[in-house]
Parts: sequence; structure tokens; C-alpha cells
Amino acid sequence: MEEEKLIIDVETEEERRIDQFLADQMEYSRSFIQKLIKNEKVTVNGNVITKVKYPVSFRDKIIIEIPAPTELEIKPEKMDLDILYEDNDVIVIDKPKGMVVHPSAGHMSHTLVNGLLYHCKGNLSGINGVLRPGIVHRIDMDTTGAIIACKNDIAHQSLAKQLQVHSITRKYEAIVYHNLQEETGTIDKPIGRHPVHRKKMAVVQPEKGKRAVTHYRVLSHLNHKFNYIECQLETGRTHQIRVHMSSIGHPLLGDDVYGSGKSPYNITGQALHARVLGFVHPRTGKYMEFEAPLPDYFQKILNDLESNGR
Repeated sequence: MEEEKLIIDVETEEERRIDQFLADQMEYSRSFIQKLIKNEKVTVNGNVITKVKYPVSFRDKIIIEIPAPTELEIKPEKMDLDILYEDNDVIVIDKPKGMVVHPSAGHMSHTLVNGLLYHCKGNLSGINGVLRPGIVHRIDMDTTGAIIACKNDIAHQSLAKQLQVHSITRKYEAIVYHNLQEETGTIDKPIGRHPVHRKKMAVVQPEKGKRAVTHYRVLSHLNHKFNYIECQLETGRTHQIRVHMSSIGHPLLGDDVYGSGKSPYNITGQALHARVLGFVHPRTGKYMEFEAPLPDYFQKILNDLESNGR
């Protein structure tokens, strides 16, 4: 068993249902948490909890026993993948909005990995295990754009090393709230798990997170409400651009986690697109760079903002 211990500070969570609270704290679905509770895998202050509506209290100590992951069979699925480049070692995909990169609790099908398994006939690197074959890096479900997968372990090791030394080019484009005063800038702030909401990331003290560096430049001052920007990642922390831009008062349009979520446009999730991806090819040693065009929804918002000054 893998045991995760949480000492809960619930000053703002008094009397909240334990299943809701744990779902916010952990990277598991609420239904998964409820199953653990019903299977007597959750204790509060040493007492086994079997009711999902149990109200947590200030200074409760909750211990959750999470079964060791079993080897799952991820099924190949035929998908219309938008392939930017492919050879015997790597494949670069333009990921659409709403697609999860790899299977996880609550997302065991219709992921990019399911599509890659079908397209590549199972020829994907196995370094990241059965749930993440071929996956070197991830982009969020509602982030669109270029992502690379590897077809063999040698290619995977090469790309992973490039990520580690920050030599891969990753340029994103985003629409953010409010007018940036500087045309260019660098955000160098450590990122780690949010101290209260464990599904969120946050800017934290250096000892509680990892260094994160984002370089940005303004592409267009759309109006006083929105700016169109490019962000280049030096590091690649979870939700890095979203957390960093929100930390300086410029959350992404449509981001309902790190922003207000009250978008004047009918979009799902943040307006963020992985536009450029560049790397040294693991076999030829030559630098290659690929560009994913802006998705229609993103371009329509830009056109509207530029023409109407909304």
C-alpha cells in the first residue's frame, strides 16, 4: 500500500464533507475518494471513516491508504490526430482543446496516448510506464498546440535530457487580462503545490517548490482589458504560465482556476496555445522546430478584440 498522510488545517473548511475536501486536496476524482472511504481506507484521528458526508474539523489528521497502482491495459483508439511531423523516432502532434495527454483516474480513454497507441501500432517508448508510453512532457487538457512523443527509449532519453538542461524551445501564446506596462519581462518565482488546494499550484517559498522561469513579451496591446502575449518557458513546471501570469496580476482569459473564470467569451478553459516546439533530433543531432497554428477559437477572439476593442 502507498500511504499518504495529510495533516489538515481546516479553518476555512469547517464542517465540509470529507469527500469534497479530499478531492480538492488530492489528484484523484471525488468518486475515487468515495470508493476509498467506503472500503475503509480513510481514517480521521485514528478512527476509520465510512461515511462520505463525514464533516472535517479544524486540526483533524486524515490518513488515506491508496492501493498500489495495478498494471492497466490502455486500449488503442483510432483518432484523427493532427500530425505536424513524424519519423521512426518521434512524432509531433498539434493537440486540440479538451484532450487529456495520458490516462489517469477519470480519464482512461480518448486521451492522446490512446490515439498514439493506435497510430504508432504500440511502438512508443516505455520509460514512463504503461499509462504514459512515449510521453516526454505534458500540456494541460484545455491548452492546445505542439507536443512531442517518442517511439523508442533512446529518443525518449535524449528528449528528457534536453528538457532537463532547458534546451528545448517552447513558446506559448496567450491572451491575458489587463495591460502589461513592460513590453518584455521575466518571471522567476518558485512553484509548488498550493498549501491548501492540492490540485492547484502556486508561487511558494523556495524551499517548498522548484525554480520556475517564464520569459514573456507583448505581441499586441489589444485594449486596456486584454493583451496578447508570447511566453517562452525556461523551465517546465505544472501550470507554470498560468500560475506565473496570475501572480503578477495578469491571469489568462478563461482560466477558472487561477483567474476569475468570468470570461466575456464562451470558451472552455484558458486561452493558451503551445505555438512553437524546437529540439535537437535524437538520431540526426540536427535542430528542428515546428509551429502549430492558432486554433480557430483563439483567432476569432483575437479578431474580435482587435476589431471591436472589446
